[in-house]
Amino acid sequence: MSSQSIKLYKRLAKSKIVKNIINFDLTRIKIVLFKLGNPEKKLRNVINIIGSDGKYSLLTSLKYFLEANNYSVSSYTSPSLRTIRERFWMGNNFLSYKNISKTLKLIEKQNIKLTIFEVLTVIFIVNAAEENNDYNLIEAGALFAKDSTNIFSFPLMQVIVNINKQHLNFVKKKTVDEIIRQKVAFLSNFSRIYIGKQSNKNLKTIKYYLRGNTSEINYPNKWNVIIKGKRLMYSDKINKISLDKTNINTFGLKNNLALAIKIALDLGISQEIINKTLPKIKLQARAEYITKGKLVKKIHKNEKILIDGCHSFVSGKNLANYLRGINVKKIGIWSMSKNKNPGEFIKNFKNIFDKLFIIPLMDGSNIATSELYHAAKKYNFKVKVVKNIKSAIEQSSNKEKKIICVLGSLYLCGDFLKIN
Repeated sequence: MSSQSIKLYKRLAKSKIVKNIINFDLTRIKIVLFKLGNPEKKLRNVINIIGSDGKYSLLTSLKYFLEANNYSVSSYTSPSLRTIRERFWMGNNFLSYKNISKTLKLIEKQNIKLTIFEVLTVIFIVNAAEENNDYNLIEAGALFAKDSTNIFSFPLMQVIVNINKQHLNFVKKKTVDEIIRQKVAFLSNFSRIYIGKQSNKNLKTIKYYLRGNTSEINYPNKWNVIIKGKRLMYSDKINKISLDKTNINTFGLKNNLALAIKIALDLGISQEIINKTLPKIKLQARAEYITKGKLVKKIHKNEKILIDGCHSFVSGKNLANYLRGINVKKIGIWSMSKNKNPGEFIKNFKNIFDKLFIIPLMDGSNIATSELYHAAKKYNFKVKVVKNIKSAIEQSSNKEKKIICVLGSLYLCGDFLKIN
């Protein structure tokens, strides 16, 4: 991460108004926004994006389509990989360090204790209100009921991507049903709701919690991803759009892309613009092949580096299914942030990786490498703990054709991108 980003995050952590805990409550942020003149009310066409896996890929794909149709777009995403600026897209560039710092001073003057995520949300809202862009795409945090992004009275749309067991540590009742309730039961009654692909059980629960919602609801049976001949295609009653000529590799990511296509079509964006835009979409650290950089120069021409920040069982399974379909040797470089389930995650990759290197995250926020080692050995991986990414790459590389896959944490992918 850049030195300026590190300084800003340290400043956030030390700020007199920051509560260094996770605490879900809308009261604090609403008071601050009121004192600032309710800038959230100035944001046009707010689209909330909510769920466990796929928020970033859905948001990014939709942003590409909107901008290709000459709309101006602000977006708020989490986390950042290389710089804090990546969280705040303002229509034609990321928010500057200067404006981030300036807005933080303004928030501190209100003298209301906020969590770090609440501060970041207010930074986005204040600056997006000044930009007055056509659309505002906003990624929710861990849940939604009392998440700091749930402060818009009349959002244009609220989109639910895949919901799974992620974020169980944030709820008292440790069930997926409770996660669904927190994410779905508090959606607006004055919006258009889109539901992404879900397990049958979860979809049934989602429908239960939406049974009294008066918004227009678009369930995932209104579109699909199909195989036609040898082509993978988006399909609805009217449209058929090929998903083959894209940089998006896994089936799960293509499902998110297809949902973005459905929304774009409903917003009046033509199939012609969508087709022209599809090859341009790039998803950072989501089954992304890295073809340039310092670390890439260290590998042999027969090798490829793939990075994926997947860290849940579902997103891990999605990557594993993609890798299983590629008939070359595969080496894994793995780390995970705390509060994740390493055993459940890594078992997806049994019989896929010929060897697994375990490394710590650069900021030390990872599950202990010894715990990751034992989780991998339980599933009979050939595993080795090494000190860093550079060492893992050097020990992985030779003339043999292979994929070197960096996985298990978006922060690990951020570490790789910084070094590369």
